[in-house]
Amino acid sequence: MLKRLMILAGATALSALGSISIATAADKITVLTWNLPVYGEKIQGWIDDFHEIHPDIEVEWIDKKGTEWATFFQTQLAAGTPPDVINIQGALWAEYAANGQLLDLAPYLEADPDFSGRFVEGALDLWKTDDGETYMVPWYFNRTLLYLNKKMLEEAGITEPPSSFEELMADADKMKGEGKTGFLTTNFDWLYWPLFKMNGVEVLNEDMTKAAFNTPEAVDTLTKLAEATKSGAINNISWTGRWVEPNTAFASGNVGMYMAPNSALFWAASKADWINADNVEVVDAPDDWWTPNHHGWGVSASTEHPDAAVDMVKIATSDAWQETMSSTFSILTLNETVDPKLIAKFESEDPLKAEILKLAGSKLDKITGYLKSPVEAQIKDAFWTSVQPALLGQADPQEALDAAEAKVNRILARANN
Repeated sequence: MLKRLMILAGATALSALGSISIATAADKITVLTWNLPVYGEKIQGWIDDFHEIHPDIEVEWIDKKGTEWATFFQTQLAAGTPPDVINIQGALWAEYAANGQLLDLAPYLEADPDFSGRFVEGALDLWKTDDGETYMVPWYFNRTLLYLNKKMLEEAGITEPPSSFEELMADADKMKGEGKTGFLTTNFDWLYWPLFKMNGVEVLNEDMTKAAFNTPEAVDTLTKLAEATKSGAINNISWTGRWVEPNTAFASGNVGMYMAPNSALFWAASKADWINADNVEVVDAPDDWWTPNHHGWGVSASTEHPDAAVDMVKIATSDAWQETMSSTFSILTLNETVDPKLIAKFESEDPLKAEILKLAGSKLDKITGYLKSPVEAQIKDAFWTSVQPALLGQADPQEALDAAEAKVNRILARANN
């Protein structure tokens, strides 16, 4: 058997290389991950475990940055050599599933109670289609929460978290001024959508054939967001930044409320000592709506080794390796055994982190801004590029929504023909 994969030492070497290759083997599976070069040593552990049950199947691990992942995967699909085991972010899986490029994992889950039973209630529903097919299983999970700067709320005389969109806007207005803003949100991957959903606005209709967002409620929401941004109540980085910019803004201590995934808050906390349980309260956004920022595992439909590929997924999502994952990155896995252990660990070490993780793993049925559509990425871009100027006061809200509706309906019409 060919010499097993050797992991290069050091995160710098891994980042520079971008992948770890082995000599060509007659029997091989390829594992593709999304921007995790520093996890190479742990992935070698998966491979070692895999070889205990499949000693004659070699493994190649490839990691790609988020900006490179989709291009690489599409290139491999076009060449007829897609990776066997695939780590996919968000709702991108729906496109590949609709094109017949992912294996339905439902039969494997049904046949193995240990496999299906390791995930918390509702977790698999995040990737399940209306037909009951399951193309992905959880690996790690973030979702939006609302983080409150206690000092700024106290100075503004605010004693309770906002319970509605109106209260959120009113509280943001009370905290603006003197280089301070009242509210900030992340915006990529629909992370701002709870602001629309708490006003009853949906992205698409129920059967996902037409846009549903061009309503009086949406116009009112967009108008109020734009006005609050112009007044300084909402930080305009909400609509211009992506990751580092909003996290840095909240870390400065000059933002009253921040709606973002839990990983964003952890990043900000690593830059600012003041972000702790004494100074920050974490709550759900009004009406408990949230948008996911999650990763799962899928298997290529064209793999020559489907059973072996699924075995690799089982290893990666096993209790033992998910405990390693959660402790390494302080992240939820939606594993019913692992996540409670992580939360318990932080109860005394970092109470704010414990509370964040506890909340993030709850209310999985209150999801919004998550389209299981093969054209989800196109819809997202069409909507965002139309409304972003309105949020920044550069376009009329109704005209922006009209333009977004026309673009989205054209995308859906093409997809449904």
